[in-house]
Amino acid sequence: MTASAWNEFEQRLACEDSWHADSQALAWPLPEGLAQRLAERNAAALASVAALEERRAESADDDNPVMQELSRLDAKLNALIDMINRMATPADALPPRQALRFNAIGAVLPAALVPAGEGLLLRLRFDACPGMPLELPAQVARRFDDGSVFVAFHALGDGVAASLERFVFRHHRRKVAGARQAGI
Repeated sequence: MTASAWNEFEQRLACEDSWHADSQALAWPLPEGLAQRLAERNAAALASVAALEERRAESADDDNPVMQELSRLDAKLNALIDMINRMATPADALPPRQALRFNAIGAVLPAALVPAGEGLLLRLRFDACPGMPLELPAQVARRFDDGSVFVAFHALGDGVAASLERFVFRHHRRKVAGARQAGI
């Protein structure tokens, strides 16, 4: 299981960045009821992040008054969402940013982020929606000489795993586009 999870993780696209992340020890094996509640909350969190990160495609018809009004309303809604996020989860209440890499299979974390015990609950908070953490149940699968640890996710459910893969793809696509714009 450990080697196959690591191999599958390595074969897939992964996000590598600095995220607001923390974790807590989790009793293992994961109770079925908790796994289902986490899957439901994670699906909602990923749907919210996707909706908030979605950008309207620019059309050639920007002189259209209806499109201008929709753009104005979109900007107001984005500002309102940003204000609510800041009030709901102040920046000083967020866990510190951690450099990590993850996809739907697992994550490579700094060892300091991994609590003692058999299982852990990794919480990731995204800038688009810091008030709704992604809570991923995992087990330590591999330790590396550089002090990092690979944890394999468990009981995500097909829907959450697919949404997480879409998030990873969107994140990768934005990084590539940013690098192209920067001339790298």
